Amino acid sequence: MTRVAKRGLLQQLVEPKPPTSKLRSGVRIALGVMLAFAGTTHLTVAREEFQAQVPEFVPLDADVVVVASGIVEITLGAALILLAKRRVPVGLVVALFFIAIFPGNIAQWVHARDGFGLDTDSKRFIRLFFQPVLVAAALWSTAAWRDRPRLGARR
Repeated sequence: MTRVAKRGLLQQLVEPKPPTSKLRSGVRIALGVMLAFAGTTHLTVAREEFQAQVPEFVPLDADVVVVASGIVEITLGAALILLAKRRVPVGLVVALFFIAIFPGNIAQWVHARDGFGLDTDSKRFIRLFFQPVLVAAALWSTAAWRDRPRLGARR
């Protein structure tokens, strides 16, 4: 990568991007509220429900995983709401988070674990199709895919 490309990439990461549409901003804020709410329930009323989603291959106590992921969700939710000028990297991180927790949804389906009203294999299977929607919502609402830094881009 040339010096010009590196400098261009760095500028794209640190310079605020132009604002997005009101609809995108609304979806970004709604997603942030949803994440902050879900994270709060990780730490309070739904701890056992979330433990049903921790895959067996994770070498940590399920409660530790639930608490840690709750803290991450609250942080990401707040970032989506408060860091509009840094929406691209936040959107990319949120999308990666949704991808990272997807094995938990698969584990809940494969091991037939009830939680959140998902008490049949069909319901657990259908839920799997909502995770890509969350990834897409994170990327679209922050315009992270559209405005992502492009390696080798020249100005």
